[in-house]
Amino acid sequence: MSKQAAPPTVVDLAADAPCCPPLTQVRVPVETATLLAPAFKALGDPVRLQLMSMIASAEGGEVCVCDLTPAFDLTGPTISHHLRTLREAGLVDAERRGTWVYYRARPGVLRQLAALLTVEPPAGLTRRD
Repeated sequence: MSKQAAPPTVVDLAADAPCCPPLTQVRVPVETATLLAPAFKALGDPVRLQLMSMIASAEGGEVCVCDLTPAFDLTGPTISHHLRTLREAGLVDAERRGTWVYYRARPGVLRQLAALLTVEPPAGLTRRD
């Protein structure tokens, strides 16, 4: 009798429920890793991580690029490049209003990344960092 693997789960990055168990519990399927890796890679840059933090914590849930650019000692085109990388990785949405672009975080994607990295100590053990 041949062993059949369970069909891979389609990961919905916008879903409220976690896409998969934390990586400390089971191996991440290749499909999930392929889908989530660009988001982790995008956050691997210090400027993009700061931009993501600014966008995600913005009052009202969105922030104008005009408020992001002055926070860095970088040119506008460089900030635009970093924002495009975050957008292409699925971490933020952008909306043009007149001459300005407004960015907002995609909470579903952030929940998926957080769920994958969740570490719970086994029952009965005390937590040690």
